[in-house]
Amino acid sequence: MSTMGARLTRVIANFNVENRAHREISKLKPRAAPRHQTSVSFPQHNTADKINQRDDPLLSMLKDVYVESDNPASQVTMLKKTEQETERRLLKFSLPGDPYGICNIRDVPKGKLSLVEALTVLNNRKCMPKTWTTEKMAKEYALDPRDVKALTDFFIPFDVKIIPAKSVENKLINDS
Repeated sequence: MSTMGARLTRVIANFNVENRAHREISKLKPRAAPRHQTSVSFPQHNTADKINQRDDPLLSMLKDVYVESDNPASQVTMLKKTEQETERRLLKFSLPGDPYGICNIRDVPKGKLSLVEALTVLNNRKCMPKTWTTEKMAKEYALDPRDVKALTDFFIPFDVKIIPAKSVENKLINDS
Protein backbone atom coordinates (compact mmCIF):
# COMPACT_ATOMS: atom_id res chain seq x y z
CA MET A 1 0.00 0.00 0.00
CA SER A 2 2.86 2.38 0.75
CA THR A 3 4.37 2.08 -2.75
CA MET A 4 1.01 2.81 -4.27
CA GLY A 5 0.64 5.92 -2.09
CA ALA A 6 4.12 7.09 -3.07
CA ARG A 7 3.29 6.70 -6.76
CA LEU A 8 0.04 8.61 -6.35
CA THR A 9 1.69 11.52 -4.53
CA ARG A 10 4.44 11.64 -7.17
CA VAL A 11 1.86 11.82 -9.97
CA ILE A 12 -0.05 14.60 -8.19
CA ALA A 13 3.14 16.55 -7.47
CA ASN A 14 4.37 16.27 -11.07
CA PHE A 15 1.01 17.14 -12.63
CA ASN A 16 1.32 20.13 -14.96
CA VAL A 17 4.72 21.07 -13.49
CA GLU A 18 6.03 22.84 -16.56
CA ASN A 19 2.98 25.09 -16.96
CA ARG A 20 2.99 25.96 -13.25
CA ALA A 21 6.71 26.83 -13.43
CA HIS A 22 6.22 29.12 -16.49
CA ARG A 23 3.27 30.82 -14.79
CA GLU A 24 5.36 31.46 -11.64
CA ILE A 25 8.33 32.81 -13.62
CA SER A 26 6.18 35.15 -15.71
CA LYS A 27 4.62 36.82 -12.64
CA LEU A 28 5.72 40.37 -11.89
CA LYS A 29 8.40 40.55 -9.27
CA PRO A 30 7.47 42.31 -6.03
CA ARG A 31 8.63 45.89 -5.84
CA ALA A 32 11.14 46.89 -3.21
CA ALA A 33 9.85 49.08 -0.40
CA PRO A 34 10.52 52.81 -0.89
CA ARG A 35 13.56 54.10 0.91
CA HIS A 36 13.14 56.62 3.70
CA GLN A 37 14.46 60.01 2.75
CA THR A 38 17.21 61.36 4.95
CA SER A 39 18.54 64.85 5.43
CA VAL A 40 22.16 63.67 5.76
CA SER A 41 24.08 62.44 2.75
CA PHE A 42 26.67 59.77 3.38
CA PRO A 43 29.87 59.96 1.34
CA GLN A 44 30.54 56.51 -0.05
CA HIS A 45 34.01 56.79 -1.52
CA ASN A 46 35.61 59.08 1.06
CA THR A 47 35.81 56.41 3.76
CA ALA A 48 37.95 54.13 1.60
CA ASP A 49 40.26 57.05 0.82
CA LYS A 50 40.53 57.97 4.50
CA ILE A 51 41.49 54.42 5.43
CA ASN A 52 44.27 54.30 2.87
CA GLN A 53 45.47 57.85 3.62
CA ARG A 54 48.66 58.24 5.63
CA ASP A 55 48.19 60.01 8.97
CA ASP A 56 51.51 61.62 10.03
CA PRO A 57 50.58 62.51 13.66
CA LEU A 58 49.50 58.93 14.38
CA LEU A 59 52.61 57.56 12.68
CA SER A 60 54.88 59.78 14.80
CA MET A 61 53.10 58.63 18.00
CA LEU A 62 53.53 55.01 16.91
CA LYS A 63 57.26 55.55 16.51
CA ASP A 64 57.44 56.75 20.14
CA VAL A 65 56.07 53.44 21.45
CA TYR A 66 58.77 51.17 22.89
CA VAL A 67 58.08 47.59 23.97
CA GLU A 68 60.27 45.69 26.40
CA SER A 69 60.05 41.94 26.80
CA ASP A 70 61.45 39.53 29.36
CA ASN A 71 61.58 36.73 26.81
CA PRO A 72 58.40 34.83 27.69
CA ALA A 73 58.88 32.67 24.58
CA SER A 74 61.35 30.48 26.49
CA GLN A 75 58.62 29.55 28.97
CA VAL A 76 56.39 28.39 26.14
CA THR A 77 59.11 26.15 24.73
CA MET A 78 59.72 24.69 28.21
CA LEU A 79 56.02 23.83 28.52
CA LYS A 80 56.06 22.06 25.16
CA LYS A 81 59.11 20.06 26.19
CA THR A 82 57.53 18.96 29.49
CA GLU A 83 54.37 17.87 27.68
CA GLN A 84 56.45 15.70 25.37
CA GLU A 85 58.61 14.35 28.17
CA THR A 86 55.74 13.14 30.37
CA GLU A 87 56.40 9.64 31.53
CA ARG A 88 53.97 7.02 30.38
CA ARG A 89 53.09 3.61 31.72
CA LEU A 90 51.57 0.58 30.06
CA LEU A 91 47.93 -0.25 30.68
CA LYS A 92 47.21 -2.90 33.30
CA PHE A 93 43.71 -3.68 31.96
CA SER A 94 41.89 -2.90 28.74
CA LEU A 95 38.78 -4.04 26.92
CA PRO A 96 39.23 -7.04 24.64
CA GLY A 97 39.11 -5.99 21.01
CA ASP A 98 37.53 -2.67 20.12
CA PRO A 99 33.86 -3.07 21.10
CA TYR A 100 32.96 0.57 21.71
CA GLY A 101 34.90 2.28 18.95
CA ILE A 102 37.58 3.43 21.39
CA CYS A 103 40.95 3.68 19.72
CA ASN A 104 43.50 1.09 20.68
CA ILE A 105 45.23 2.71 23.68
CA ARG A 106 48.41 0.98 24.81
CA ASP A 107 49.75 3.40 27.43
CA VAL A 108 48.65 6.35 29.56
CA PRO A 109 50.57 9.18 31.25
CA LYS A 110 51.68 8.52 34.80
CA GLY A 111 49.18 9.94 37.25
CA LYS A 112 46.21 9.06 35.00
CA LEU A 113 43.91 6.06 34.63
CA SER A 114 41.95 4.72 31.73
CA LEU A 115 38.24 4.16 32.25
CA VAL A 116 38.64 0.37 32.42
CA GLU A 117 41.49 0.69 34.93
CA ALA A 118 39.47 3.09 37.10
CA LEU A 119 36.54 0.69 37.24
CA THR A 120 38.90 -2.21 37.99
CA VAL A 121 40.60 -0.28 40.79
CA LEU A 122 37.28 0.71 42.34
CA ASN A 123 35.94 -2.83 42.09
CA ASN A 124 39.11 -4.28 43.66
CA ARG A 125 38.81 -1.75 46.47
CA LYS A 126 35.15 -2.66 47.02
CA CYS A 127 35.78 -6.43 47.00
CA MET A 128 39.06 -6.49 48.95
CA PRO A 129 39.48 -3.26 50.96
CA LYS A 130 42.14 -4.78 53.24
CA THR A 131 44.54 -5.63 50.41
CA TRP A 132 43.76 -2.73 48.07
CA THR A 133 44.64 0.26 50.24
CA THR A 134 45.03 3.74 48.84
CA GLU A 135 48.82 3.47 49.14
CA LYS A 136 48.90 0.20 47.18
CA MET A 137 46.65 1.63 44.46
CA ALA A 138 48.80 4.77 44.21
CA LYS A 139 51.98 2.70 43.92
CA GLU A 140 50.48 0.13 41.51
CA TYR A 141 49.11 2.69 39.03
CA ALA A 142 51.66 5.54 39.56
CA LEU A 143 49.04 7.91 40.99
CA ASP A 144 49.12 10.70 43.55
CA PRO A 145 47.91 9.35 46.94
CA ARG A 146 45.59 12.37 47.38
CA ASP A 147 43.94 11.61 44.04
CA VAL A 148 43.48 7.95 45.00
CA LYS A 149 41.90 8.96 48.32
CA ALA A 150 39.50 11.30 46.51
CA LEU A 151 38.73 8.55 43.99
CA THR A 152 37.87 6.03 46.69
CA ASP A 153 35.87 8.57 48.71
CA PHE A 154 33.72 10.02 45.94
CA PHE A 155 33.35 7.25 43.34
CA ILE A 156 31.63 3.97 44.11
CA PRO A 157 31.10 1.25 41.51
CA PHE A 158 27.56 0.10 40.86
CA ASP A 159 25.90 -2.28 43.27
CA VAL A 160 23.08 -4.40 41.94
CA LYS A 161 20.76 -5.36 44.76
CA ILE A 162 17.80 -7.63 44.18
CA ILE A 163 15.26 -7.26 46.94
CA PRO A 164 13.06 -10.34 47.23
CA ALA A 165 9.34 -9.88 47.70
CA LYS A 166 8.09 -10.46 51.27
CA SER A 167 5.07 -12.43 50.22
CA VAL A 168 3.37 -13.92 47.19
CA GLU A 169 0.58 -11.34 47.40
CA ASN A 170 3.02 -8.51 46.69
CA LYS A 171 4.18 -10.20 43.49
CA LEU A 172 0.69 -10.14 41.97
CA ILE A 173 -0.63 -6.93 40.49
CA ASN A 174 -4.25 -6.42 41.28
CA ASP A 175 -6.61 -4.50 39.01
CA SER A 176 -8.40 -1.90 41.08
